[in-house]
Amino acid sequence: MPDCITPSRIIACFAFDDVMSLDVVGPLQVFASANGELERQGRARGYEVLIIADAAGPVPTSGGFKLYADLGWRDLELNTVDTILIAGGDGINRVRQRSDILEWLKQAEGKLARLGSVCSGALVLAEAGLLDGKMATTHWSRCDEMRQQFPAVQVIEDRLHSYDAQGLDGDPHIFTSAGVTAGIDLALALVEADQGRAIALAVARRLVMFLKRPGGQAQFSAYLTPAIGGTAQLAGLLEWIPGNLDGDLSLEALSARAAMSARTFSRVFTRDLGMTPARYVERVRIEAARALLQDDAMSVTRVARLCGFGHPETLRRAFQRHLSISPQEYADRFGRKPDVVAV
Repeated sequence: MPDCITPSRIIACFAFDDVMSLDVVGPLQVFASANGELERQGRARGYEVLIIADAAGPVPTSGGFKLYADLGWRDLELNTVDTILIAGGDGINRVRQRSDILEWLKQAEGKLARLGSVCSGALVLAEAGLLDGKMATTHWSRCDEMRQQFPAVQVIEDRLHSYDAQGLDGDPHIFTSAGVTAGIDLALALVEADQGRAIALAVARRLVMFLKRPGGQAQFSAYLTPAIGGTAQLAGLLEWIPGNLDGDLSLEALSARAAMSARTFSRVFTRDLGMTPARYVERVRIEAARALLQDDAMSVTRVARLCGFGHPETLRRAFQRHLSISPQEYADRFGRKPDVVAV
């Protein structure tokens, strides 16, 4: 059972010019809402929330409005703080180049119970070397960048966060979250670890959220980004594939169309796109299926046939493998209801 007489935990979120506002206020609202739930039960408040920045005062966000920082990060007494979260946003690359901030984070890591990030804030932790050897995620659009620039980090694309209080499938000390609203999922996990499941569930209900969202961020990403690498040999083929998903897209058929031997084609394709031809084809088919499933007039069976999966069960297995959700669940969540025309 959580200790009800433990003093409030100080949770500080680091903001900067052009920060994503929701990366800051989303997680902090979860902790503030937890205070409300605790008080409704006659228990002491569990958290004190702070926004920190270069200095106390207004912080311009990427949304065109300002947040107000309670104090400068240099003035934060680290030995009194439980958790620091590094937000993400358009200004994150400037923060990554700040040696003073990186050094501060290295020092803070040893004094804090928890150090985490929201969205692209993970790149700051990676830049400081604090994610080496650890599982980490970030916004889906920057996972490849993290993987390439920080090979010592174990990048996990389809996880909403890498926090695990038990340290069995994640880290209880240094952790990251995926894009934007995943910071709220992370904060709920922290509240559950601190205050128990009942409080975390009450907060989730209050905020009209899942306590644990099904699936991962791949459900929301532009899953396929077919950029060409160091050669234009494959450009024509990559343009042709999406229009022929229900045809023969085997290695032999694709290599013949590219006028290469199967062995050479496989080597060139993997070198330029970072994945095998079979995996690429499956990802294109999944992306097409995702688009079609957003139309409520399309059945799962028809989508499976049009996208080259053949049988709905094959489509279901592919969706579970890549998106951790079934095609029907995806259609229910993201489908566009037909317009109702008044007569």
